[in-house]
Amino acid sequence: MWCCISRERPQTPKRYLPIDSGGAGIALKGRIFKSKPVDRTNINQFIRAKEVRVIDPEGKQVGVVSITEALKSAAEFGLDLVEISPNANPPVCKIMDYGRYKYEQTKKKQEAKKKQTTFQLKEIKVRPNTDDHDLQVKIGYIKKFIDKKDKVKVTVMFRGREITLSQLGRDMLAKIAEETADVAVVEQYPKFEGRTLMMVLSPR
Repeated sequence: MWCCISRERPQTPKRYLPIDSGGAGIALKGRIFKSKPVDRTNINQFIRAKEVRVIDPEGKQVGVVSITEALKSAAEFGLDLVEISPNANPPVCKIMDYGRYKYEQTKKKQEAKKKQTTFQLKEIKVRPNTDDHDLQVKIGYIKKFIDKKDKVKVTVMFRGREITLSQLGRDMLAKIAEETADVAVVEQYPKFEGRTLMMVLSPR
């Protein structure tokens, strides 16, 4: 008697995103979509409170009025009613040109971002017996980094008995600080960290 045994592997169930029941859709395997953040500021008819404290376009307090009266006042000015303090009781609304307000806020954020200073901490390593030619080359690199508004950590590395040459390392860092004084200032003066002597320079 012959017995037939199926050797087909069981199929792993596929994962699909749910499809909106309101219509046809496409199910994509393993894809996750993130919704774009939206502006949560309530304006005009989207303000839910029945009463609001109103500020006119000149910044003067109008007082607490019904939302209907507030919307009417905004319409008379030809402007928007914007909820600026939704958690207050009652919420505070200001009559303003909302489009212009959003433009000014975006412009302020862009200007603030431009003023933020970003820098990298570069590192230059020297030895206590580094000759003058190599030292001048490294000083050139330091000046290039400083010109790019980066900070530079200058490290003197001691090996074995070279630790007895610590004063030579300090003299070397002093020379570097002197020759870069036109573009840099010493932010952190020479100090030992284990068997290394380090100093930090920042743009002047």
